[in-house]
Amino acid sequence: MTGFDDLIVGGGAAGLSLAYHLTKMDLTREGLNDRRILLVDRAPKADHDRTWCFWENGDGPFEAAVNRRWKSLWLHGSSGSQKLEIAPYTYKMIRSGDFYALIDEWLERCPNVTRLYGNVERLEEFGGGARVWVDGQAHTGKWAYSSLYKPEMARGGTSHLLQHFRGWVVETEKPSFDASSATFMDFRVEQVAGEVRFVYVLPFDERRALVEYTVFSSHLLEDAEYDAGLQDYLEKVLNLQDYRVLEREQGVIPMTDAHFAPQSSPHILNIGTAGGCAKPSTGYTFRRIQRQTQRIAAQLARTGSPVCTPPAFDHYRWMDSVMLRVLATGRQNGAEFFCELFRRNPVKRVLEFLNEESSLTQDLALMLSVNIPVFVATGREITAQNLKRTLGKRTLARGL
Repeated sequence: MTGFDDLIVGGGAAGLSLAYHLTKMDLTREGLNDRRILLVDRAPKADHDRTWCFWENGDGPFEAAVNRRWKSLWLHGSSGSQKLEIAPYTYKMIRSGDFYALIDEWLERCPNVTRLYGNVERLEEFGGGARVWVDGQAHTGKWAYSSLYKPEMARGGTSHLLQHFRGWVVETEKPSFDASSATFMDFRVEQVAGEVRFVYVLPFDERRALVEYTVFSSHLLEDAEYDAGLQDYLEKVLNLQDYRVLEREQGVIPMTDAHFAPQSSPHILNIGTAGGCAKPSTGYTFRRIQRQTQRIAAQLARTGSPVCTPPAFDHYRWMDSVMLRVLATGRQNGAEFFCELFRRNPVKRVLEFLNEESSLTQDLALMLSVNIPVFVATGREITAQNLKRTLGKRTLARGL
């Protein structure tokens, strides 16, 4: 049995980000440099198995892994197109293989980090700390952080959708893409009742781009339907005939206002998607992972405990819940909603809200630009359901 200070279970974006923030130089001065960290994953990662996009103002901690950057984005709908100039933000794309390589190189210089590959059998509380079993061997730690996500971890909530997608990296014979701009959302694809469907295009250069067919719905599609959607978009919307598919990626992200418990038990914290980092209304996750893991590291440095007290009321969570409910119930067409949101507001205001960097005043101005009767009625519904759930929990607690 081996002992560590921190057990990080899962070596994807969340686990690697936490390992990085626990070992970065500005925090070592706060006493984290001597912590013994065990990072567990099933196998080493190297492939471009997924892509993370986000927008930020200035440089972030992983600039060396950023594959492409854009200062403008296209939003296409049935009624027209908008070119969004997003300064002071930059829209950034990180391909997972580059991120894995960057963090691997960093952690190799950290003698206090141990990498372990194998099958995680269980993670449990143990002796005032935590214990993880990997291939029959137990490893103990003062704290454990798990990014292992299961759908049943989402509890309660009023809306439950999935963001599911398939992407092709395509290469054309002739220059076919504007490398200076990315396509944020293109709704010029067949829309299905009760769903939101769009494509985004991330050009690497004039001949290569990642084209991703994305759906918000309660159920997944058959593989052939994703492929048909991509083919139709490339050939009928972009008018491309001579192209070849170089790479493929696929994924599913929960879009729900359900509660993800920040802790599984007193010494086991959930991180990443398992810790509720997927933004309910859009599915964007990478920036929220960075905020969560930075907060954990900073809290650990200040107090010796990584446990952070959540705010009593999170207005972003409430607004996300309302937006998600509107989309999930079809009370407003999704393509119409997103296009109108950007048409009626300064681009910076929308991006600040989606990044959770805006003020309450800005957010109120944004909400006044949407379909007010629909959103007011939905907001009342959400508030009533949350109140009913809270009162039910209190009644149950008194009964116990």
